[in-house]
Amino acid sequence: MTATPIVTELRELSVAERRDALEVILETEFKSALLMTDDDELPFDQSYFDLGLTSLGITDLKERFEELLDCEIDTNVLFNSPTVERLLDYLTDHLGERP
Repeated sequence: MTATPIVTELRELSVAERRDALEVILETEFKSALLMTDDDELPFDQSYFDLGLTSLGITDLKERFEELLDCEIDTNVLFNSPTVERLLDYLTDHLGERP
């Protein structure tokens, strides 16, 4: 399987740059799923379930992220540590690994 252009670009970035780029992607997608406006602040350290996201909503986001980032996301990461910050940490490390 060939990596998508966005994944290829992310893998070529330094860890800090990759994290910043992923932060924008995650923030955009979570805000959309939570029906937040661009002006709303998304707390990265608060459980997204406490913010109103349901298990169905996170499953939809998981599928969206897997398609967008061309990677498999461990469901445990989403449900056992349900914060945007934890997911951001996971994806930053996970996408830094070479296929």
